[in-house]
Amino acid sequence: MTAAVARGLRAFGRFWWEFIVGDTPELFVATLVVIAVSLALASLHVVPVIVVPAVAVVAVLWSAARGRVRPRAED
Repeated sequence: MTAAVARGLRAFGRFWWEFIVGDTPELFVATLVVIAVSLALASLHVVPVIVVPAVAVVAVLWSAARGRVRPRAED
């Protein structure tokens, strides 16, 4: 593999990482959890109408709370 091909593959991987994960990896993980919960409930023949949106809302609120900037104490 040439250096140019390796560099191109790394750039391609970095692009997709930034595009899918971005600045909030917890939302990426939460998306995977929502999909897993949905599939698990569907395999049990339960319609995940309430559970999936609730998990999504909790994930967004958790991410917003983590991203909130707290004011620094005055010295």
